[in-house]
Amino acid sequence: MLTGASRGIGAATARALGAAGAHVVAHYGSYRDGAAEAVADVPAERKLLVEANLAAPGSARSLWREALGWRGRIDVLVANAAVMPSTPLDASDEDWDRAWDEVLRVNVLEPASLMREAVRHFVSSGGGSLITLSSWAAQRGSAIAQLTGYAASKAAIRNLTQTIARNYAGDNVLAYVVAPGIVRTRMSEISALSRGGVEAVNAALALGEMVPPEEVARLIVFLAGGDCRHLTGSTIDVNGATYIR
Repeated sequence: MLTGASRGIGAATARALGAAGAHVVAHYGSYRDGAAEAVADVPAERKLLVEANLAAPGSARSLWREALGWRGRIDVLVANAAVMPSTPLDASDEDWDRAWDEVLRVNVLEPASLMREAVRHFVSSGGGSLITLSSWAAQRGSAIAQLTGYAASKAAIRNLTQTIARNYAGDNVLAYVVAPGIVRTRMSEISALSRGGVEAVNAALALGEMVPPEEVARLIVFLAGGDCRHLTGSTIDVNGATYIR
């Protein structure tokens, strides 16, 4: 099961999982055409498109029930969907509260509920894999002052994944954090405007380019295969050597 399959990393991952032979539950919020395009080459019997507005409280539980009802079992959850609202310190109180409510709901609270459902299912069914998308901003802070909420949300989801990995390894629950740098997505191109544009951002990166979403997708497919159990709990950086811990 993959959240946020309509664009960027999610769309690339949906395609890659389908090409690898997986049954794909592709979640989308409002852009159904994007999710449908991402799994267009996947046979009908191996794909399910599911809509859920993760800005709505309780939406993750409904999403999980619908996805689980399709085949009665889910082996892998990829928690990818996220938003990046502006949360500048000089915003009005109303705008600040609204943006923080949105980023915490979509990026933390609903994914946490989804992860909770997944772990309980994995424990009862003999195991499974959880892969979450964090960010290098979760580890070093965002270079963009307006993205305080986004950076904090990605740190929260990383820590939750690590806590699950540590406490449920004995139940054969594997949990991994993928922490991309700047990936070539619509969201990154929009945020690049505040830093002089895409060319200016690329010039500051060690490889001179944003990370192709397909590279992140290939890593997710590899982790979903379960071949490296002892990577559980790891945070895997994907930023082209621009930030090395």
